[in-house]
Amino acid sequence: MLPRVTTETAETSDEWRRAETGDDWRRPGPTPEQRRLDLFAGLAATALALLSLTLARSTGAFLLGPPPSGVEQLFWTVAVPLPLIWRRRFPVAATLAVSAAFIGSQVRAVPEWQLSAWALFIAIYTLGAWGRDRRLSRRLRIGVIVAMFTWMGIALSINYRTLTAESFDDAVGPVPPVLAAIVTGILVNALYFGFAYFFGETAWVAARREHQVAEQAERLRRSQAEVREHAVVGERVRIARELHDVVAHHVSVMGVQAAACRRVFDKDPAKARDALAAIEETARQAVDELRRMLGVLRARDGDPENARQPAGIDRIAALVDRAGEAGLRATLGVYGDPQSLPESVSQAAFRVVQEAVTNVLKHATGASLLDVRVRYLAQEMEVEVSDDGRGSRSANADGMGLIGMRERVATHGGELEVGPRTGGGWRVRVRFPLPAGSST
Repeated sequence: MLPRVTTETAETSDEWRRAETGDDWRRPGPTPEQRRLDLFAGLAATALALLSLTLARSTGAFLLGPPPSGVEQLFWTVAVPLPLIWRRRFPVAATLAVSAAFIGSQVRAVPEWQLSAWALFIAIYTLGAWGRDRRLSRRLRIGVIVAMFTWMGIALSINYRTLTAESFDDAVGPVPPVLAAIVTGILVNALYFGFAYFFGETAWVAARREHQVAEQAERLRRSQAEVREHAVVGERVRIARELHDVVAHHVSVMGVQAAACRRVFDKDPAKARDALAAIEETARQAVDELRRMLGVLRARDGDPENARQPAGIDRIAALVDRAGEAGLRATLGVYGDPQSLPESVSQAAFRVVQEAVTNVLKHATGASLLDVRVRYLAQEMEVEVSDDGRGSRSANADGMGLIGMRERVATHGGELEVGPRTGGGWRVRVRFPLPAGSST
């Protein structure tokens, strides 16, 4: 087991290292505009190198030694900067081509070396900034730098034998002239290659960070879109739940009253008039609740004009009274010391009782008794609605009413129990946790 744990740990550490260093990120290739820019820049560098060669030959200062033929000078002068045309599209191949041509021109003592040195600098920088494989680009850059220093050492060892005392007649410093020349060459080349490596690495890190910022912005945009979508869906669900609670209850009561009116219309006109009056009152209450709900939906923060007080637990008595008017023997019992409830909890309790009463009126076959009980306990409030109706209402277990109940109760961290009770009938019981210090 130990070797496996060690292997897994090493793999995990390697993943963390790649995440920290960004070795697993691949920079996208250059755009068409960048490719065109590289083409023009490479051709311009080649033209400047040819101009530099012309000037160097005109001065006759051949610092690297006797130069080769003119055709060969032109070849090496063009071979060093021309691969920069593909520097961002093929950074590895361009760097290898420029490096090989640069060493070749140095070996052949081509008098043009100023523009060639800049071309080598740009190639090493580009490989660091645009190399898709970070490990390969690092190793290749280090390899090129080592090769350049190796060539510099070889050149110094070759030229050392040609140095004479007369070459340093004007030397006045405390450091031996040969040593001073060697140290100067090493320092200059160290700065030269060091800056090429550093700037390339910095450009790549900047591109990776820009990519990460763009990704984070895109994730934030998607997250905001999802939040907006969820908010819209949540608002639609809330509106649908409110409409169901308001319309279903009052329509059910009006349907029961209308049926009663139809049965006694010819036999007992007085009861028929009472039933019609109850229908009228219930319709008025339905319209009032719809207006209140629409006012709440339209109300803005700090605009109490349209936001009316929502129905709360104090209106349960009116629900029970209307159920009694519909022909049920309805009772309401309140147990324990009443406590002040948060507005949302009070409204949720009222809506649960309203939906339970509606289900009794619509689905409880032969129901004659409706018992509503409100219990204030130490840490929770319990509301229970039961009836003595016959038949099963399990077919409606996934109806809109029970779904709305579950959503309201779940929102406040409560518990909902729905099912038949012992001895017949149906019971709906819900418990809402009470916040600390809610006792009056």
